[in-house]
Amino acid sequence: MSTWMLFVLAIGLSMDAFAVSISDGMCYKGMKKTQAVSIALAFGLFQGLMPLLGYLAGSTFSSAVQNIDHWFALILLGFIGGKMVVEAVRELRCPEQAQENCKEFSYRLLLVQAVATSIDALAVGVSFALMNVNIWTASSFIALVTFVCCIIGVFMGTRLGLLLKQKAEIFGGLILIALGIKIFVEHMWLS
Repeated sequence: MSTWMLFVLAIGLSMDAFAVSISDGMCYKGMKKTQAVSIALAFGLFQGLMPLLGYLAGSTFSSAVQNIDHWFALILLGFIGGKMVVEAVRELRCPEQAQENCKEFSYRLLLVQAVATSIDALAVGVSFALMNVNIWTASSFIALVTFVCCIIGVFMGTRLGLLLKQKAEIFGGLILIALGIKIFVEHMWLS
């Protein structure tokens, strides 16, 4: 996987966490810089850890599914990206529900958010095993990109309206769908 493709994938994966970071920036009362760094660190850590776990799980059975890996990537990334787009559109239609979720900052909720937004990275890690990607480089890169995106997201969230959150999720979902299609097309025509 090229550095450019890894960067695009990292941006796509970080969009869930970025969107939640914007929401956190908007919803948590009296956001402090240490809390903003905690949010970015938690999201970055889990976004980097999940592909590693997925890779380890995927590498145990990669030889058995090498002939269908492109289908697997298409279905996984398409489903995850589609789910992100559907959820974002649903929130666009009912923005008052997102506004009702405003709460005080808590590390317990942050942990739940970090795990929830990184599940898609677990599935990508399985795809990495099938594509023989250097997992240490990929996981580190994804963690770093997510950290930077989330720092930016928290500070944007404290200044911007709710609409950007859903647009970021839509963009991230479309990136994941496009990557799934790209992997599928490359494998179908290069095999």
